[in-house]
Amino acid sequence: MKKIFLPVLLSATVVLCTQCAKNPVTGKRQIVTMSTEQELAMGQEGDAQIIAQFGLYEDSSLQRYMNQKGQEMAAVSHRNNIGYGFRILNSNVINAFATPGYVYFTRGIMAHFNNEAQFEGVLGHELGHIAARHTVIQQRNATLGQVGILAGAVISPTFGRYIESASQGLQLLLLKNSRDAEREADQLGVEYSTKLSYDANEMASFFNTLKRQGEAAGQELPSLLSTHPDPGERNATVAQLATEWKQKTGLTNPKINRESYLRLLEGLVYGEDPREGFLENSVFYHPQLRFQFPVPTGWQYQNTPQQVQMASPDGKALLMLMLAQGTNLQTAASTTLEQLQVQVIGSRETTVNGLPALMVEGQQQQQNGGVLRTLSTFIQYNNTIYHLVGLSMAADFNAYSNVFMNTMQGFRTLTDASKINRKPERIRLKTVSQAGTLDQILRGYNMPANRLEELAILNGMLLTDRVAAGTMIKTIGN
Repeated sequence: MKKIFLPVLLSATVVLCTQCAKNPVTGKRQIVTMSTEQELAMGQEGDAQIIAQFGLYEDSSLQRYMNQKGQEMAAVSHRNNIGYGFRILNSNVINAFATPGYVYFTRGIMAHFNNEAQFEGVLGHELGHIAARHTVIQQRNATLGQVGILAGAVISPTFGRYIESASQGLQLLLLKNSRDAEREADQLGVEYSTKLSYDANEMASFFNTLKRQGEAAGQELPSLLSTHPDPGERNATVAQLATEWKQKTGLTNPKINRESYLRLLEGLVYGEDPREGFLENSVFYHPQLRFQFPVPTGWQYQNTPQQVQMASPDGKALLMLMLAQGTNLQTAASTTLEQLQVQVIGSRETTVNGLPALMVEGQQQQQNGGVLRTLSTFIQYNNTIYHLVGLSMAADFNAYSNVFMNTMQGFRTLTDASKINRKPERIRLKTVSQAGTLDQILRGYNMPANRLEELAILNGMLLTDRVAAGTMIKTIGN
């Protein structure tokens, strides 16, 4: 075995080493596993997948703003010779990310910026990832290290291709940048935003907002910061870099543009958009499609246009709701399970709260020798077939089968008018008429007491901060 393996490994190394390219930022030659054309094609393919998964936020003026600012910054970046796309995704998750040639902000992160300088700093950071070809480097590291993108996931790669994890666009999101790459992106974010005359110190203040938001949600760090350097170290570094770049460029009056940015946010949907489904008291409601089902207590939950995902706290089980293709239950089940390469163990026709249904137990052999067990319920409702599936490894299946069954048997028609007519919350701007603490001002606008800290984070302030008369702040309304 050793005599065969060594030449193969050496051969692969020689091939990889011949694929060297000059890094646009550092000017140094580095090993890459794809050409610029292949890199950009990967980003373009991923763009379609990402839009299908999350959807674009329907606000043409905000999308134009994102694209205009993005193109302006791309022009001063180290890779101003490629095409770029800039998107705002219809997601309340606070996130920003880049794939080759594309930068994505969620409406959630747009809501939490409190001035244009913060927006520009994060935009520069994400463009820095593209300029330094960090996605390509991570692809290379995964190849050289033989690390699977789905390593440690409950689902198999075959199953993952059907949901979101192994689709090309979302594979790109799973490639974590190293802390060195994040530091380099911070440096480039400072450089690019300063070249456009913005105050790069504001980028550091926004990362403090992210940290507070993550702590309030019970997370050590939000996903956007999970691979980033320590916030304290980061703020000091960014502040030093900002000073250096101001000196290099002769910038004496950097732009912050607080009020002009805030005005863009008036009416922005905040939090979950109930029209596309929402979770309340461990029940998922979809007003437009008129159905509801229970979500296991304590499970993580994510709703996207393509599917609803629920994961157990220990990560050993997954529940999903998605659409199935077919004109009847049998065809839909057969087509879906064949695509997923799931072997049927047993099935039975049934009804779920008066709706025709087909329940199927299955299994899937894993490459590591393990067996994935699945429980699917296909439900026909309003000329659509819904597929609720629970999955775990065979050793854990009995521990979760009743949980799966409870959610599946809880699928029913939504008739509650208060849920059907639920309106989304939106950001509403207020101009403070009388000075006071943020706490006093928010209470004066009748904001709920249990959401004051949330609103303080949204405004990038502390509740004890003094707010001068004439200051514009964000509140929440319908």
